[in-house]
Amino acid sequence: MDAATVGAVLALVGVLSGSVVAYVGKRGENATARWNSELDQIQEERDKLREQLATRDRRIEELLEQRLADREEIARLRIKVVELGGDP
Repeated sequence: MDAATVGAVLALVGVLSGSVVAYVGKRGENATARWNSELDQIQEERDKLREQLATRDRRIEELLEQRLADREEIARLRIKVVELGGDP
């Protein structure tokens, strides 16, 4: 084999290995971008669920306060009924 052939073969190997490296690198870049996109979506869903949970907790607190107020009103009305001579 003469020097020109060896040089051409080495150049071909270099080009092919460069192509493989570029292909693998691009696949890795795409995978990383896809992974980041998935993580962003998961974080957005988590934030929405946290907001829903906070809203639900506030609503539960309101209902518990209303329940307590209703019980106080019922007790007050029973006392009033007894005072007026009725049977509660």
